[in-house]
Amino acid sequence: MAAVLLAALVPAPAAPEYVALGDSYAAGVGTDRASCGRTAKAYPALFAEGRYDLEFKACAGATTQDVARQAEALSPSTALVTVTVGGNDAGFAEVMTACVLSDDRACEGQVAKAERFIRDELPGRLEGLFGSMRSQTDAQVVVLGYPRLFEQSDPCSLSGPKRAAVNRASDALADVLGAQATAFSFTFVDVRGRFAGHGACGGSPWVNDLTLPVTSSYHVNTAGHRDGYLPALREVAP
Repeated sequence: MAAVLLAALVPAPAAPEYVALGDSYAAGVGTDRASCGRTAKAYPALFAEGRYDLEFKACAGATTQDVARQAEALSPSTALVTVTVGGNDAGFAEVMTACVLSDDRACEGQVAKAERFIRDELPGRLEGLFGSMRSQTDAQVVVLGYPRLFEQSDPCSLSGPKRAAVNRASDALADVLGAQATAFSFTFVDVRGRFAGHGACGGSPWVNDLTLPVTSSYHVNTAGHRDGYLPALREVAP
């Protein structure tokens, strides 16, 4: 009887802390409407459920500079950090606006501009962010990349050449994210293979095509977070 009473008085161990950083792809834009885009259907919320005390800081529109401010949530008790970032620095919104509203040539031009930024400037921004994060925590840091957004199936809101150009930029972004993550001994999760065949305009899309609300367009949907990002994160994080 005494042992039972003692057990009742001892508090349950606290769940380990998980800090989720990043932009709209980490927040869950494309799955539901919520403040800052953060939803319970996003991969951080799904991964944390029943296992972690989640500090969900990811926010739609976040750049590397914004994520540096989000990372102020890191503490000595942080056990796991995830981050998806870089697309907004490279002008994701500008690329998609040009590709939706303009012709193939204008789309290609905006993608080429993004690719130059990804190659020439993004590595330095990521180096600054990742270096700051590493100085703030010894926790495992998992950098989750972006999928290729499109299949070449029709019908689709974008032409074949536009889709190919956007996917090319996604590949460039993945290469830079992977290289910088590795440089800081972070775990890089390249989700392109897992999302293959599930891009927008495919038969079983995990990425939204042009949709309402417009802010959900070209973002990962509920199935993509559940069946794409979530199992990819589970493969590398405890």
